[in-house]
Amino acid sequence: MVKKLSIDDFLAKARTLPVIDVRSPGEYEHAHIPGAVSIPLFDNDERALVGTKYKQAGKDSAVLLGLGFVGPKLADFVKQSRRLNPQQKEVLVHCWRGGMRSGSFAWLLDTAGLTVSTLVGGYKAYRNAVLEAFAQPRQLIILGGKTGSGKTDILHELARQGEQIIDLEGLAHHKGSSYGAIGQQAQPKNEQFENLLYQDWRQLDPNRRIWLEDESRNVGSCFVPMPLWQQMRVAPVAFVDVPKSVRIQRLVQEYTGIDHTLLVEATERIRRRLGGKATQEALDALAQHDYATVADLTLNYYDKAYLHGLSQRDPVTVSQIDIAVDDPAQTAHQLIDWANKQSFIVSA
Repeated sequence: MVKKLSIDDFLAKARTLPVIDVRSPGEYEHAHIPGAVSIPLFDNDERALVGTKYKQAGKDSAVLLGLGFVGPKLADFVKQSRRLNPQQKEVLVHCWRGGMRSGSFAWLLDTAGLTVSTLVGGYKAYRNAVLEAFAQPRQLIILGGKTGSGKTDILHELARQGEQIIDLEGLAHHKGSSYGAIGQQAQPKNEQFENLLYQDWRQLDPNRRIWLEDESRNVGSCFVPMPLWQQMRVAPVAFVDVPKSVRIQRLVQEYTGIDHTLLVEATERIRRRLGGKATQEALDALAQHDYATVADLTLNYYDKAYLHGLSQRDPVTVSQIDIAVDDPAQTAHQLIDWANKQSFIVSA
């Protein structure tokens, strides 16, 4: 017998059971529940034809057309599903609204001897849960710092030392600046970025503090959901102030050996903000592989931009923490000591 699960129960089971997404390949590629496996009931063209038939001739005609498409695939659906969990023979299934596609697929697997549960409301219900989750208040601390301060490494060191973190740049596959896509995987579509963020968000203890990097609302082409962004803008900021010379050294290490053309293109993208003279000097330095000069010149722009953004916050929420050396583990320890002394933060 097929069980119907609420979003919370479905996601709880998804921690240990395979999730089958029976939507079309196009729907899945646009965005999906992280970890879900695509076994589409219809391919993209078949889905379009069934939808058109439904509008033109009604449900019965659309169902008959759909059965014609699905019939030859039935055995393969069962084989693919069994391979996902050959020992327990239990799977989770969902479609867009939790209607005919997931219901039919689940019936087939149930008939074939698998234990099957479907998601009430389908992927649409999941998306509603995603968007609602970020409005729930959390105890956030924003890790601030100018470009090259090593915030991502510090963030991950905080996690190793027992703190809760969300790595927005890691989820977005982008470091935030004009150079931020270099060396990264292709960015997810914004909806998938939100899904990935929700996957991490819902696993955190709401009674403990959560650290996030200070970001613009957009991280490359991905946007932080507005409710979370609003929480981030009023959260306390631990601004690690790292000397420019230390930051230049880190940036040189990060970008040495990277495709020269990509560095040139990234520098050209900020020409208007950097200024014509500084841009040309940076390009000349790139031609000489003088990455320290390139970093020095571009940091003049990025430092001003970051400090301007920081000035838009309530100064009461910003605490400057001077950092002399590039040692993420030591900095993380210092930040934890600082956070534990703050009355506005729930202790970890």
